[in-house]
Amino acid sequence: MGILNPLYTAVSWIIVQFHSLFSPIFGKDSGWSWGLSIVCLVVVIRICLIPLFVKQIKATRGLQALQPRIKEVQKRYKDDRERQSQEMMKLYKETGTNPLSSCLPILVQSPFFFALFHVLQRISQNRTVGVIDRDLVNSAQQAHIFGAPIAAKFTDSAAKIASLGADLTTVRIVTIVMIVMMSGSQFFTQRQLMTKNTDPASLVGNPFAKQQKLMMYAFPIMFAVFGINFPVGVLVYWLTTNVWTMGQQLFVINRNPTPGSPAFKVRQEKLAEKARKQGKVLLPDGKVMDAAEYEAQQAELKAQAARRQQPTRLTKSQRKARAREDADAAGTDAEETSEAGTAASNGTARSNGSVKGSTARTPHSGARNAGPRKQTQSRKHPRKK
Repeated sequence: MGILNPLYTAVSWIIVQFHSLFSPIFGKDSGWSWGLSIVCLVVVIRICLIPLFVKQIKATRGLQALQPRIKEVQKRYKDDRERQSQEMMKLYKETGTNPLSSCLPILVQSPFFFALFHVLQRISQNRTVGVIDRDLVNSAQQAHIFGAPIAAKFTDSAAKIASLGADLTTVRIVTIVMIVMMSGSQFFTQRQLMTKNTDPASLVGNPFAKQQKLMMYAFPIMFAVFGINFPVGVLVYWLTTNVWTMGQQLFVINRNPTPGSPAFKVRQEKLAEKARKQGKVLLPDGKVMDAAEYEAQQAELKAQAARRQQPTRLTKSQRKARAREDADAAGTDAEETSEAGTAASNGTARSNGSVKGSTARTPHSGARNAGPRKQTQSRKHPRKK
């Protein structure tokens, strides 16, 4: 058995402990004793996996919230796959998100699944395994679940089934029914997650959503194909763990659904209706407030908004005073404009005069020249006399 020997011993020990618990009730060789022992093995394992299940939920929601940034990275580096992978790993590291976290419960459960498969296989071969001795092997071989030995498989021959004290037809009917139930529960669990606990907006162009949808169809088909090689006891184990997963997921969807998902909206409606019956109001953040207090708060908010949007109404005297102030301001502006225009015209006239004085005679210079001319003419008159 090699390095997996401790795991086989642990699985066989758990089964034997529960078998000793149920034997006084149903009988040592009863199929119920051995079947319920396998069911309790599943319960023990799944209770130990609850922390991983919580981590799986957080990882799944983290990946959904991260999808817009993932799309941006894929679009930016669509021609460089190596750089795209580096940026994706950097993004996962920065946000503390691990894509493999959503698969942790299945990965951790797998060793126990194969260990149970090996234990039941050894029982069908009439061989001891772990803490299951010869007496317990004989008891397990006589245990039947609905007429099928717990160590029998769909592919076993009629002679081998007869050696276990059963009929081939009965074994095949029981195994087919259990395989269908196992695959159906797997499909329903995954579909429940996709349709009820996922935001529809996040499914558009989301590679993670495509992966989930692929798993929804791939896993049931895979279990249906390989299920014909599983002993009845292993089918009991896997059917039990699927039912546990379905119930556990339904509990999470009802109590803590993903924000924006259909289940979240249904839960908010139920909480709002419950609060309404109690005379309270459910707030968007999930808190509950008294209806009268909520209405008063909303009225105050509306009044504040109205005061911000509408101008303050003035009395008649205030309107007259404001009109006078506007008229005075308009008159002052007109005077300032007139004075500015006068100053501008005077400045233009002075500038024009200075220019003329510099290029032509001024009246004063003409008067000075006219004086001597008159004197010259007056001097000439005496000479004519």
